[in-house]
Amino acid sequence: MNLYSVRAIYTFEMARTARTLLQSIVSPVISTSLYFVVFGAAIGSRITEIEGVSYGAFIVPGLIMLMLLTQSVSNASFGIFFPKFSGTIYELLSAPVSSFEIVLGYVGAAATKSILLGLIILATAGFFVPLQIAHPFWMLLFLVLTAVTFSLLGFIIGIWADGFEKLQLVPLLVITPLTFLGGSFYSIDMLPPFWQGVTLFNPVVYLVSGFRWSFYGISDVSLIASLAMILLFLALSLAVVSWIFRTGYRIKP
Repeated sequence: MNLYSVRAIYTFEMARTARTLLQSIVSPVISTSLYFVVFGAAIGSRITEIEGVSYGAFIVPGLIMLMLLTQSVSNASFGIFFPKFSGTIYELLSAPVSSFEIVLGYVGAAATKSILLGLIILATAGFFVPLQIAHPFWMLLFLVLTAVTFSLLGFIIGIWADGFEKLQLVPLLVITPLTFLGGSFYSIDMLPPFWQGVTLFNPVVYLVSGFRWSFYGISDVSLIASLAMILLFLALSLAVVSWIFRTGYRIKP
């Protein structure tokens, strides 16, 4: 593996984040803070605690996961779409750079940005509510696995998209609704039995639940189920990326 090529792609993508700091970092942090203030004030006054955790603290993992999923997809999809749009991707494909190195550079940069953003939001939340992280290792593991997996998904979307509007299609119409309905702001135990069963078909439930468990030791589903779901996503995403480069889907003339 040529680490120089990976570093070049990674450095370029990270530099792009520095050039668009307001959009890449500041805007998501402000948006998440507003979510926290609005939901914490409006609902927190009516629901003081969930399973012994104050409502304001309870929604912090869900808010971090919401931003982590959407930003991982958006960062990676735009990162690979722009070379396609400008035509420079053909220079990249003709260079002595393997498909693995291309994916590692783009996905690695997108995941790094999302992880940093997640940690910044976590630190910001500490100004609003007292936080505790019962299992720091598992918290970091879920953070990294989720960022990498959804950056891979974003990479796939960036290859598939043939216009800027399609880049936002999946984050806005799929990821965000599933996250809102995936227990980010409530426990699924609060739902009627029928809707509890329906909610379990939402894969984001398992990600939010596992991440929340790492904070407070409480979850809607088992830790094993949460880990299995994120690893399944990761395996499927890797398989699709492998197929894309093997067949040249939308990346070769």
